[in-house]
Amino acid sequence: MIEFKNVSKVYPNGTRGLNNVDLRIDDGEFVVVVGLSGAGKSTFLRSINRLHEVSEGEILINGESITKAGGSELYRIRRDIGMIFQNFNLVRRSSVMRNVLSGRVGYHSTMRMIFGLFPKKDKELAMQSLERVNMPEKAYMRADELSGGQQQRVSIARALAQEAKQVLADEPVASLDPMTTKQVMDDLARINKELNMTMIVNLHFIDVARKYATRIIGLKEGEVVFDGPVEEATDEVFSHIYGRPVNEDELMGEA
Repeated sequence: MIEFKNVSKVYPNGTRGLNNVDLRIDDGEFVVVVGLSGAGKSTFLRSINRLHEVSEGEILINGESITKAGGSELYRIRRDIGMIFQNFNLVRRSSVMRNVLSGRVGYHSTMRMIFGLFPKKDKELAMQSLERVNMPEKAYMRADELSGGQQQRVSIARALAQEAKQVLADEPVASLDPMTTKQVMDDLARINKELNMTMIVNLHFIDVARKYATRIIGLKEGEVVFDGPVEEATDEVFSHIYGRPVNEDELMGEA
């Protein structure tokens, strides 16, 4: 469970990234966060694992304050939070297997990881994670030999190998075509259902959000202006979130 308690974020230039956000995300939800560019979506997501520090309020992960945690406690809480980036964030010259195994670094000493001394059970877990995204045959290819969609699925496998309880995905399909978007989103949806893994996903495409989310959070100028089940996210609701009618480029159309 993730709880935001009156969370605000003000950047040094005075921009308010989040404004008094107060909500709870329960285990196993598939939450999609929508809003215009600059609405606070990335700030919201990256505050959860403290890639961004908040200015006010508190964020709790399963009852523990990540905003107050430090040292080994922060390290331990972060270990349960997987992150998927728009640009995949892989070591492109390394093998797929090595990239997936990087999800295990939080469980071992720094020295052991420098030398790549992963135990057999970690390698088995990494292969199982690749099987979940239908890519075991790519395990020993270099990451830069893969397509964009395949690289994103490797990043999903990395979060699985991490044994994350929550996955944060920041525009994970923004650079992908409709067919590949469907493959990646199908993987996330299946993992959400099979493992009861909480998914919090920032998305640009409204029709993709409606197809996969169980809950939609709409942000506007750092404030939550909508929070409800996907069935209630009507065209009128999206117009309110965006402050205008939905544009064509905000619909993928074929995913």
